Order: sequence, then C-alpha cells, then structure tokens
Amino acid sequence: MSKPSITAAALALLLAAGAGACTEGKGKADKPAEARAVIVQTVVFEPRSPSRTLVGTVRPRIESDLGFRIGGKVAARLVQTGERVRAGQILAQLDAVDLGLQREQAEAEVTAARASLAQADAEDKRIATLRREGWSTASAFDRQRAAVEEARSRLSRAERALSLSSNSLDYAALRADADGVITTALIEPGQVVAQGQTAFRLARLDSREAVVSVPEALIDRVRSAKASVALWSEPGKTFNATLREMSPSADPATRTYQARFTIEKPPADLEFGLTATVTVSDRENEQVARLPLSSLFNQGTGPSVYVVNPADGALTLKPVDVLGYEARDVLIRGGVTAGEQVVTLGVQKLDVSQKVRIVAPTN
Repeated sequence: MSKPSITAAALALLLAAGAGACTEGKGKADKPAEARAVIVQTVVFEPRSPSRTLVGTVRPRIESDLGFRIGGKVAARLVQTGERVRAGQILAQLDAVDLGLQREQAEAEVTAARASLAQADAEDKRIATLRREGWSTASAFDRQRAAVEEARSRLSRAERALSLSSNSLDYAALRADADGVITTALIEPGQVVAQGQTAFRLARLDSREAVVSVPEALIDRVRSAKASVALWSEPGKTFNATLREMSPSADPATRTYQARFTIEKPPADLEFGLTATVTVSDRENEQVARLPLSSLFNQGTGPSVYVVNPADGALTLKPVDVLGYEARDVLIRGGVTAGEQVVTLGVQKLDVSQKVRIVAPTN
C-alpha cells in the first residue's frame, strides 16, 4: 500500500473518534443533575420549659391518732385494720364495771345532797318565822342561812361529780370522730391502756393528697407551677392537683423537700398508699420548636430555614421567628408549622432551585 493511502485511513479513524466523543458529551449534558442528599428534622412544638415528673404516694390529708380519754382494760376491739368506719361508730370498749359503780356512787351523793339541802331550807324557813316573832336571835338566823348555802354548794358539787362519772362511762367506748379508714390498730382485748394512749390511726376520707419529694433545684418552680396527678394503677387517667404544703426544711438523709398536692375530685374508691406521678409545668409556658443551630440560614435578611417537600424533594426557604438560643439549639416560635421537614446540615450549599432527597443520619 502506498503512503498516501495510509494517511487517508488514519484521518478517517480520527474523524470517527471525534464524532463519537461529541455524541458522548452531548448525552452527558442532557442528563439531569442528581438530587442532593440532606438530613432533616421534623418540626415539633412543645413547651419551652419541659414538664417534670415526681413520684410519690397517695396519702390522706388528715390522719389522726385515736385513744381512750380514760385508762382501763380493753374489753373488746370492734374494727380491723383497713376497715372503713363512719363518724360516731364504736371502735373499741373498755371494761366499764368500775365506771358504773362510780356513777352509782355519784348518783347517791346527789340524792344525799338534795336531802340535806331540803332539810336546811326547811330549817331556814322555821328560823325565819321565829325571827319575825322575836323567838330567835339574829346569829341563829345567819348560821342557818350559811348552812343552806353550804348544802346548795354540796348539791352542785355532787351533780358535777355525777356528770364527770357519766362522761367517764361514756368514754369507755372509743368512737370514730369522722368518716375514714383504720390504717393502724395498736390494741388488743385484755390489754390495759393508759389515758390518751394511741389505740387506732384513722385516715379521713374527705381529702386525699399526693406526697412527693422535691429536689432543691425545683423548689421555686413547683411553688408556681400547675400540677396534675396520674396513678400507676389507672394509666391514662389524670387529676388536677394543687400544692397545699411545702416542707420548710430538707430531709437530712435525701436533701429533698416534702410537698403535698391536694387531688381535686378524687374517686371515692381511691385507696391510700397507691403510687402516683405528679407532673408540674409552668403556667405560662410558650410553645416553641427546637431545631439545631446548623439549620439556620441567614444572608442578611433575617434567619430562615429550608423546608423539604418529601413528595418531590423541592426546597422552600421560610423566614422564622426566633425566640432564643441555647447551647446547641435555636428556639423558634413561628414561621414553620408542626410536621414540616427542615434541613439541619449544609444549608449554606443549598438553593431553592435544587432537588434534594432525604437520608437518615448515620451514627
């Protein structure tokens, strides 16, 4: 083959390669740009100061120690621990034999005092008559008047002694002073008890409270917060509560302060000792959305965020109302709605004309 023929063949190969390269370049230019991968966070509005929960127990507001007002031997115990009682119901009785004898003695003293007063009064009338007729002296009249007053005082003293003995006989029966539940019984039949010794502990039913221990850091917040009570035995049911009492001093062992929350409108069958959760939250607590600081985009026109449409990957730049900043988060109170997807990383490299795809963050 001659030299000109070789040159023509090489030129043909070069032209074919150039045409192929042009076709490949045109195909690449027509291919759409790949969607940029982004990490997003769902907008959730919640109170700026999160609620705090404290675990405690349900207790009665008033729990009284009941005891006999006189001493004696226990004849009968009529109630058991855990039993519900009504006001005026007899809980226990003392042996009342000696008390009955004391009352009979007091009644006899009253009868004798009345007889003495009647005799002294009759004698006083006779002496008064003799005194008017001149047959009696003034000193005899005065002595008889003094005897009448003494007899009248003796009768009054005997009547009061009878009242005291009647009360003592009545005190032999220990009665409940209010509707409630017997939480503790400390006496048994045959036991000799002293005056005022605790026999029963009665928890009243008219009010129930949740008793919790409050850490030092939450004292001021608990005092001004609104509270609700939830029972572990009845999940999903809550009751409004009001702080009634806060201990002025800390427990020396736990360094916490005891707080008592009155449960509003508790059910009648709410048992004492149940575990309760008290939730406290600020009364005026603004709703905010917490987003990472890296989600903010600002080019001098104010803070904004990129919101992603999950359906087509389109971006929207929305101005937001920033309430404040924390260590890693920005608090947003407006500009976005709950449930929207906000880009949290690389917002400086995005543009609203771009398409993006959501990816899960890697740990």
